[in-house]
Amino acid sequence: MSVLRNDADSWGAPAKLFHWVMAALIFAQIALGLAAVGWRVSPTKLNLFVWHKSTGLLILALLVLRLLWRLSNRAPDLPREMAPWERAAAHLSHFLLYALMIALPLTGWVIASASNVPFKIFWLIPLPAIVAPDKAVEDLFSSVHGWLVALLALVLVAHIGAALRHHYVKRDAVLSRMLPWGTR
Repeated sequence: MSVLRNDADSWGAPAKLFHWVMAALIFAQIALGLAAVGWRVSPTKLNLFVWHKSTGLLILALLVLRLLWRLSNRAPDLPREMAPWERAAAHLSHFLLYALMIALPLTGWVIASASNVPFKIFWLIPLPAIVAPDKAVEDLFSSVHGWLVALLALVLVAHIGAALRHHYVKRDAVLSRMLPWGTR
């Protein structure tokens, strides 16, 4: 059971699984979005958008499960030697990552709804519209979605950079305790 639950020193297996699966999905999602936007109008472009939208909703669903797991398991303690500004930055970056994992799929859903193009998640499950068709709303939320992607990229760079700094410069366990083969 100790492998499943978080403890003061390390993340449990479910937390690690959520982290790495969602990280992979987010990077795939960014690639799919960029490919879909840049592709010429064709069936391939439409398929890329279906994959992009479906993956976004999968990330949102996994986030709900991840948050439920996170609420039932305390996070490992941050290293005692971390400066107050580092603790604040860690909390802020995690908050922003969670907020963006909610905001991006929701703004994408608004774009899909406002564009009035019917959509089925992974070609199977119809997704209901959450706004009426409206070109101005579609354009506004497309812009917001793009800015949120840029913010996500910045937060990911900071998150990954901080993890690498902890591992290679500070030589503490912040990164290793989240690695699948990390300390336990």
